[in-house]
Amino acid sequence: MSPLPALKLALRMLRRDLRAGELNALGLALVLAVTALSAVGFLSDRVGQALALESRQLLGGDLLLSADHPWPDNWRAEASSRGIEVAESATFPSMANGGGNSQLVEVKAVSANYPLRGALRIAPGLNQADAAVRAVPAAGTVWLDERGTTALGLAGGQPLRLGARELQVAAVLTLEPERGFNFLAFAPRLLMNRADLASTALLQAGSRVTWKLHLAGDERAVEGYRRWAEGRLGRGEKLESLDNARPEVRAVLERAERFLRLAALLSVVLAAVAMGLAADRYMRRHLDACAVLRCLGAGSRDVLLIHGGEFFAFGLLATLLGCLFGQGLQLALQQSMAGLIGERLPAAGWLPWLQSALVGLTLVIGFVLPPLLRLRAVPALRVLRREWAGDEPLSLAAWIFGAALLALLMRWMAGEWKLWAIVLGGFAAAIAIYALAAFAVLRLARRWRGAGRWGVANLNRHLRNSLVQAVALGLGLTALLLLTVGRDDLMAAWRSRVPADAPNRFVINIQPEQRAPLAEWFAAAGLPPPAPEPMVRGRLATINGKPVKADDYPEERARRLVEREFNLSWSAALPAGNSVVSGEWYGAGAPAQFSVEQGLAETLGLKTGDLLAWDIAGRRIAAPITSLRKLDWDSMRVNFFVVAPPGVIEQFPASYIFSFRLEPAQAELVPALVQRFPNLTLIDVDSMLRQVQGTMDQVARAVQSLFAVALLCGLVVLYAALQASSDERQREIAVMRALGARQRQLRDMLLAEYGVLGVVCGLLAGLGASTIAAALAHFAFQLPYTLSLRPLLAGIGGGLLIALSAGGLAARAVLRVSPLEALREA
Repeated sequence: MSPLPALKLALRMLRRDLRAGELNALGLALVLAVTALSAVGFLSDRVGQALALESRQLLGGDLLLSADHPWPDNWRAEASSRGIEVAESATFPSMANGGGNSQLVEVKAVSANYPLRGALRIAPGLNQADAAVRAVPAAGTVWLDERGTTALGLAGGQPLRLGARELQVAAVLTLEPERGFNFLAFAPRLLMNRADLASTALLQAGSRVTWKLHLAGDERAVEGYRRWAEGRLGRGEKLESLDNARPEVRAVLERAERFLRLAALLSVVLAAVAMGLAADRYMRRHLDACAVLRCLGAGSRDVLLIHGGEFFAFGLLATLLGCLFGQGLQLALQQSMAGLIGERLPAAGWLPWLQSALVGLTLVIGFVLPPLLRLRAVPALRVLRREWAGDEPLSLAAWIFGAALLALLMRWMAGEWKLWAIVLGGFAAAIAIYALAAFAVLRLARRWRGAGRWGVANLNRHLRNSLVQAVALGLGLTALLLLTVGRDDLMAAWRSRVPADAPNRFVINIQPEQRAPLAEWFAAAGLPPPAPEPMVRGRLATINGKPVKADDYPEERARRLVEREFNLSWSAALPAGNSVVSGEWYGAGAPAQFSVEQGLAETLGLKTGDLLAWDIAGRRIAAPITSLRKLDWDSMRVNFFVVAPPGVIEQFPASYIFSFRLEPAQAELVPALVQRFPNLTLIDVDSMLRQVQGTMDQVARAVQSLFAVALLCGLVVLYAALQASSDERQREIAVMRALGARQRQLRDMLLAEYGVLGVVCGLLAGLGASTIAAALAHFAFQLPYTLSLRPLLAGIGGGLLIALSAGGLAARAVLRVSPLEALREA
């Protein structure tokens, strides 16, 4: 048979099988898998394009230099000598007071030529049209973004107090280059002229300021300057270019994308199982038709060409539908993560379409083609005799082929070796554990003699299908339980660590001479007297005489720590909430030494006896570590990584910090405090935690959406497994009805069978979700997690509901056929 007639016959068979419902399970599985993967692909592609298009705007130039100290003049002079334009900015948190309210804002003081790339956009007021401007706020004015304007209740032209200076709010800032997508903007932005910075008196000893140089010019000149700068960067200095712009942004997006890819991988794994079961059933139901074709002269090649052509066309159709559904789903994901990635993204390119098409075809080839290969071996003799081994299991080689293709596909989707290895190993372990657990439960249940024992017996007769159903549905339910009940339990465990009367405000940038007036103000306000703790900023220079370098630490957190300046303090008494876990605490009058927090010591590989040297205000102080402390971070009290005895670092410029609790009814005291001490910065911990939780919830909602697709894939597996055993079950029930069994008895037996299956699935899911949540609490979050019955009960309830619903549908389908018709079909 030539290819064209075979293709026509394949399309006719496809139309017939679609009308008959032969391809429902296989099509659903393929569509869902492509939907999940294409949604992640489209979203990642759009975000990647957006970052590439606006990378220069994210930097405010072609190159960005940032440091925790002002840049020396030679850096500007070198840029000028190369014909490179330089703009400057300084960013720091501070309190803004206006309209009778106070708000923590992120102040950005910029030079007159900022930005060198991109443009600022402002509006005359809230909810008014904005426009691009090629200027910065005039001296004596500021631009405040929408959140800050709303929080302070200000309108254009109204005054705002920032530190010791009163400034006018001249416009609403709607777009700033470095916040093009509003990434991690926990505090509202306030843009001001750099010429006004000194008059605010905000920059005091201990102030945390990021000083930036934005550079733009000829590409070759910028590249030459970059090479010059890379060899001269010191501690606390960083260079960002177009290829590494906003690494914190990319880190958050990569973490969210990793979760989404995990959900997509789960969907594909479950879809592959469903497709394998559906293709196996298709093969068994078409053995007779293939035998007839062989009798009519069709060869093995013709049989494979006809059925292969049918599934190739079907795979293309299902993949196209999956891509279209994926487009819709990624729009929903984008809305769920609007606070992270914004709402204006470029259209997706052609690569996600190609990837989705290859995924669909790979699933078809890996899990549909192997069963179809057996159809070409059907002998014409099967028309007369049924001895051909139609019930033998699929060959080991076919399954290995499909599993290998799936593993390669997962590696491509994962995007990294580590995630691929964890997912592949985790899935293999989960499948094995769930299968063994389900096998043990079903075998033990054989001794049950109560109602439903016939359902248990039937599950054991069809043990392979029962295990596949239990594993697939158990995995889907585990994922959803972990993201719902498990997440709630983790959050409850975290909240339980925070005392009900824990401080919820931190005050920083307190100058030494302000301690007494601050205590008087608190007493007059009826608040407990503050207990300011001293704080000196220093950089870790050497450990045991060896210079500290970020490159010496493989862990990213350790590299960040050694690059930053630490807050050092002094105290004669062991601070509240601290306990010594190694060494001994010093007393009053002790010689120079340091006490280090246990977690920091573990991260940097420190131990008692190590000699630490700190660079503080241009001087170096060295002393040994004599104790390691365990801190109660959840107490919300002021804690320090490194503490020294009095007299060791007291001579250096210091600021003070303390925390206190403010009830909601006392919120009006905040503006009064800021007005009395304008240089102080108040950090509302409750507000920041709510913002962090909001960001986490955004990512969780997006991930849950994809895990819901994974659950649907699990249901498709259940449906495919039910279909795979429906023919045999129909013959069994036909025989039982012919022997006098009533419909009610048979329906009760089927419902009992699926009820037991649902309980087993829910039990596995509940135990799995609880185990994973406990492991996350212990190893990732260091929380005292108490195992509860909520995941177990929710899993059993959900599994029972799903299985009974499927059992009810199966009972209707099977009992609708008369015994005589069923026996004739058999």
